[in-house]
Amino acid sequence: METRRGSPLATVTRFRRGTAHRPPSAIAVGAVVLLFVASHAYAQVGPAEIVNPRLKASEQAYLTQLVELNRTITQTTFPFALKLSRYAGLDPKEQLGADARGLEFVNFHDRLVLKITGNYNAAYNADLLTPNERANRVFGDVILPILRLLPNYFSPSASFDAFGFEIAYHTRRRTQGYGFEGKEIVVLVMDKADALSYVAENDDSKKQGILNRSEIFFDGKPFGFALGARDPFDAEALERSVRNRPQAVATTASATSSDPHPEQTAAFKPAVLGKPAVQLPHPQAQASSAGSPAPVAQAPAPAGADVDALQRKFQPQLDSLAAEGAAKYHFVDYSPPSFVLFRNQPALQLTLRNPATFEKESTSIYKRAAQSFDLFLATELKPILDKVPESSDFGSLDVTILNDLVSKSGKSSEALEFVFPLKALRQFVDADITNQELVNQSVVLVNGVRIALNLQLVE
Repeated sequence: METRRGSPLATVTRFRRGTAHRPPSAIAVGAVVLLFVASHAYAQVGPAEIVNPRLKASEQAYLTQLVELNRTITQTTFPFALKLSRYAGLDPKEQLGADARGLEFVNFHDRLVLKITGNYNAAYNADLLTPNERANRVFGDVILPILRLLPNYFSPSASFDAFGFEIAYHTRRRTQGYGFEGKEIVVLVMDKADALSYVAENDDSKKQGILNRSEIFFDGKPFGFALGARDPFDAEALERSVRNRPQAVATTASATSSDPHPEQTAAFKPAVLGKPAVQLPHPQAQASSAGSPAPVAQAPAPAGADVDALQRKFQPQLDSLAAEGAAKYHFVDYSPPSFVLFRNQPALQLTLRNPATFEKESTSIYKRAAQSFDLFLATELKPILDKVPESSDFGSLDVTILNDLVSKSGKSSEALEFVFPLKALRQFVDADITNQELVNQSVVLVNGVRIALNLQLVE
């Protein structure tokens, strides 16, 4: 139940007024409250950071509950470590200094949602567990324990619409002798009443009904999550699909305008299927954060069928590129060239394996990224680009490089991703711009986390 209202900072202000006329006990209580706020403020986004009036008001009204729920989740024991964070998809090493304020209000599909974001340090074997089985593990191990906590902090009369969960975790698979570890994200958005009553429901069919009418995404695609089953339901046939037809990736809105890195704001931007999570800004977010909240606009984006149409249209050329790429340019054979959506626009995706091996302890992600580009990818770009179909139907080349790493603890790998605008890429291979100018116009990610890359600085 909602036993507390308002911000604890307001309580401190009340104690401070007229301090000379307060008894010592009141001053002592004020000091205790101030100490509480100071010790836990790091765990929650402050209302002063938020510009959007609706989000700011919600953060202010429920600040005490958010701080306490954050602390309780942090102290809860999960099968593997769960780290709350504003950014999904961080490696364990990156989580140490990451922003741990994983609870915040966001606008999502025209609803005010309390979003809970976490990085779960489990690695599921994707060769043994199906996507639905992996989603069941995440739901049972992480989401369900948090659902049990929610009624202790919120009531059905709370002035927001839904609870959302954004949980990133690791997957492992082995292909032709190579072990590869990637990331996936499960996103679940439940109506407030459903989330608060789910745990108390004893009928499994009614629990499944709650999930059927919730919005669920698996790596950016609408997902028909089936409790305890090997395979999912058809997402298009579920009640939620008939009710609101959510679009994967294309309709998200940013939580606040306070984030110094808006391109990484964790605001329910699920990853495109089969690719690491990339948090990108939504154009509606900045517009609504400056004034009264506006409805989330449906961003014009090609549907999956349009990407499939591109694939069919250029399949002969892609087959030729795949064959030559495997023979000459280190293309992996299990991920042939294919079209994907990036920032809601079609991009041609290629995956290459770097023949070089890196010592993990003696190199940084920036140095490995710079050397992978300068010493490996840059020399391959011109012949690859000559084979890429020329068409105005897509505007970027999305190249993933798999780097093999060795360390005292054994072998591992990382995914380095460059998303190049085709116009800038052609300028580079024609020697009209430098390598740094190309990188500056591109998006660079390591294991799904965007980085800034200065080639000369790290070489």
